[in-house]
Amino acid sequence: MNEFSLLIKPSAADCNLRCAYCFYIGRLALAPARPRMSDAVLERTIASYLGSRQATSYTFSWQGGEPGLLGLSFFKKVVKLQLTHAPAQAVICNAFQTNGTLISEKMADFAAEYKFLFGVSLDGPAQLHDYYRKTVGGEATHADVIAGIERLQRHGVEFNILTLVTNRSVKQPRELYGYFKNQGYSHQQYIPCVEFDSSGKPRPYAIDGRQWGAFLCALFDRWSADDVGRVSIRIFDAILEQLIHGKASLCTMGKDCRQYFVVEYDGAVYPCDFFVGDGTRLGNIMDGEWEDFLASQLYREFGMGKAHWCAECAECPHLPFCHGDCQKFRSGNGRAKSVLCEGWRMFYDHALPRLRHIAREMQDHVTVSQNPEGTP
Repeated sequence: MNEFSLLIKPSAADCNLRCAYCFYIGRLALAPARPRMSDAVLERTIASYLGSRQATSYTFSWQGGEPGLLGLSFFKKVVKLQLTHAPAQAVICNAFQTNGTLISEKMADFAAEYKFLFGVSLDGPAQLHDYYRKTVGGEATHADVIAGIERLQRHGVEFNILTLVTNRSVKQPRELYGYFKNQGYSHQQYIPCVEFDSSGKPRPYAIDGRQWGAFLCALFDRWSADDVGRVSIRIFDAILEQLIHGKASLCTMGKDCRQYFVVEYDGAVYPCDFFVGDGTRLGNIMDGEWEDFLASQLYREFGMGKAHWCAECAECPHLPFCHGDCQKFRSGNGRAKSVLCEGWRMFYDHALPRLRHIAREMQDHVTVSQNPEGTP
């Protein structure tokens, strides 16, 4: 396996927000005050990745914490280094995941020029979003996020809306979808909030499997009634891609967790955003090579752990679509059933017949387009 992307955290977990449900903010205590990626680590990361293999495309995902804390000058350096070290004919994709509050006109203009794809965290209308997503000082953030999105729109920057489905929003799927549609946000991602305390008890803001299933079913019914081909919802798109091409485009749907590497501000390399810790540290890019990380026993074991699903999963007709779900959602050292299993079963039982029909229509459309009437 030599195809991989990078998820880079240039400011570690540092952020200007303190979202109540953030799973990564605890990492900030392990970093120095105001952690920032040095120029040396940045250049080594970019140059080594672009020189790691013969490929046509390379994906850099900038995340945090909040990567916007690095400022526009940092990302100008990023692009300059990418242009310097890129192989001939390489296609470079930069994805920027942000809370949206620090998007300036200059940043939006820069993102448009170099075709950055933004993922903006927005949990719905103000009364939902502001409940958990507040600044360090406890202030609401919804208005600042909307202002940031409007700057992206003015400059023609492509963006997705990233929504964490919590114990509050899980009860309002139709209202949530209607809000995003009315705002004109045509690319949406919904992520289940699954977090546990030290005793293994779900956090107050987390959801359970039945809630997730009911949410997805209602969301699907609203979307499939009028908006197929008009609104992109990532989970539905991924299922359609699986049905048509047999390809798992979401890591949670795959049978192996070796799809990307996390690079922390200091160059430390890990196999997954949810599993950044001493037990999963693969090394450091300042004194290691990507081929060594790819070949490491720790990385192999972590990736193959996805296939260690429970016996009940092995009998499930929906296994090809989840392969036991994310390892984070499985207890028993990752070998037990996902806490969202009941919800996934509800959703797939409900939506798969219609999704299969949509997939057939999409395939028929491609066939007709490629072979119009009268063409041999």
